[in-house]
Amino acid sequence: MGHDIKIKLKSYDYNLLDKSAERIVNSVLPTGVVLNGPVPLPTEKKVFTVLRSPHVNKKSREQFFLPTHKRLLQIHNASSKTVDALMKLELPSGVEAEIKV
Repeated sequence: MGHDIKIKLKSYDYNLLDKSAERIVNSVLPTGVVLNGPVPLPTEKKVFTVLRSPHVNKKSREQFFLPTHKRLLQIHNASSKTVDALMKLELPSGVEAEIKV
């Protein structure tokens, strides 16, 4: 029996994230695994409030937000070929991957 692997991807750019998930799927499927995903997880939004003027008009403020998009891939019955395929895979610099076995 193989192992179960969970891959959680995070990025600020959803296009880059979807392309990375597609690369993982295309590299893992030929090894004969059962794959669930990519499942879109809720987007985390950080909101920053900044004063427009440092000395006057305290009520005048600007808000910026930074969305973090997430995807989840679950690989069932992973073999050593699957792990080798994942190790050889290179992801873009804007994508963070968290792998749990």
